[in-house]
Amino acid sequence: MKRWIPFIKSDPVVAVIRLSGMIAAGGRGSLNDETLAPVIEKAFKRGKPKAVALLINSPGGSPVQSSLIAARIRRLAEEKKIPVVAFVEDIAASGGYWLASAADEILADESSIIGSIGVISMGFGLNEFINRHGVERRVYTAGKSKSMLDPFQPEKPADVKRLKVMLEQIHVNFKTQITTRRAGKLPEDKDLFTGEIWVGRAAQDVGLIDGIGHLVPVMKERYGKKVRFARYGVKRSILQRFGARIVGDALDGIEERAHFARFGL
Repeated sequence: MKRWIPFIKSDPVVAVIRLSGMIAAGGRGSLNDETLAPVIEKAFKRGKPKAVALLINSPGGSPVQSSLIAARIRRLAEEKKIPVVAFVEDIAASGGYWLASAADEILADESSIIGSIGVISMGFGLNEFINRHGVERRVYTAGKSKSMLDPFQPEKPADVKRLKVMLEQIHVNFKTQITTRRAGKLPEDKDLFTGEIWVGRAAQDVGLIDGIGHLVPVMKERYGKKVRFARYGVKRSILQRFGARIVGDALDGIEERAHFARFGL
């Protein structure tokens, strides 16, 4: 109420954006630019926040969606001149760390998993399986590379070579993001871009985070005990809440579970 009464000073506000889950386009992931755009825009524009806090708990996912989300956060932070602080919960790995790098400062728990700055492509080879079961697959293409990495055909060295070139290009973009955002904080004598992960203070020792800290005590220390937290996140529709997408959500959950499981979570 005080914010609407002239001459009465309002308590400081910190906008909190929760970024939790796998990063993927469309409905496949809980984190993507399309669904997060209105959430992020609202957090920066509503109530004149003193700071924006990112609560991150993500094992990664799409590099493009990671880049889009991080770029949106940086654009609004610079337009509104609002500092951004990332607080890592269980994990900020791969694309999750890309999101964290959008912040001006990254804090984590003693046991948070940080890093995995690399690019991965996974799949299955099913050609022997279908041959063994007498399945004949018929594929017709225009363009010699149209069936590249077809899981129902034997792996071709040329396809693998092309894929590795693509992965390396994405890896370069990832490294550029981190070296730019963490400029002056990373050691020159250590390669941090091998896909390795670090825990808590070990991540601080190599410059991937700025310290150990949790949202509420850190923000109260900086903005006073009366600081208010305005929390923002993606809201599920009524149909989603009552199970209209049970099958799709279950499959998404399995995929997300697999991403977390790679880090023992």
